[in-house]
Amino acid sequence: MMSPVETCSIHQIKDGGSTRLEDILVTEEPLEIRLGHGPLEDRREARLSVTMRTPGHDEELALGFLFTEGIITGQDQLLRVAYCESVKAEERGNVVRAELHPSVELDPAKWQRNFYTSSSCGVCGKTSIDAVRTQCAAKIAPFGPIDPKVITALPHRMRDAQMLFKHTGGIHAAALFDRDGKLLILREDVGRHNAVDKVIGAALSCVLPTAHCILLVSGRAGFELVQKCIMAGIPLMAAVGAPSSLAVALARESGLTLIGFLRGERFNVYAGEVG
Repeated sequence: MMSPVETCSIHQIKDGGSTRLEDILVTEEPLEIRLGHGPLEDRREARLSVTMRTPGHDEELALGFLFTEGIITGQDQLLRVAYCESVKAEERGNVVRAELHPSVELDPAKWQRNFYTSSSCGVCGKTSIDAVRTQCAAKIAPFGPIDPKVITALPHRMRDAQMLFKHTGGIHAAALFDRDGKLLILREDVGRHNAVDKVIGAALSCVLPTAHCILLVSGRAGFELVQKCIMAGIPLMAAVGAPSSLAVALARESGLTLIGFLRGERFNVYAGEVG
């Protein structure tokens, strides 16, 4: 398995002098997700997506991605996820094949987006905003009142658990908490949407109910992250950064409580209520 970090020799310029040091960088590698589908006696393969990610928890990433994109509706529709062995040497460890249950009907002609994503932007490949909205048609149950002190304590708890961030300072995180603010799952990745997919994939893998959970993301609250949160049935999403206009609109339409600028003892509520 590839390491999530790499070492790099650098020159540090400080106080007019130069020092040669070894720095630690977060690893960024492409992950190609392929689908195996059809009857067990006549399997076919479709190349679905390439995303730039930090190696680690690739099975959870694939599971979370397939679920939040609406390709599967539950873990029971996925037989397994495994690394492809019949690939070029340089692709080894960077290609996975997700085997869909034979009952899953897959029609590539109906896919409504180009599934190439990058670590900085997951939504740019979508062919239309309307195609994205259709995946979030179902409303989720409101989260309800919560003590603001529970919310303001979340970033500190997430940061304490971010081992890769402590060593590199250059990685996003997503964390799932229960209603009382207890950390349940944390994942780090160079791509914020990958971190969210890994968290959702982990929750699906351990059959963790999400109907009363809180999702915290380390960056901004973009449209696609809100979409993923809603698809997973998580009723409250908080972000350290700002939300976008489409993210707020989708949250309000879907009943999601959306919090932004969660810093120190303050935050803004853009959709839903917390008190």
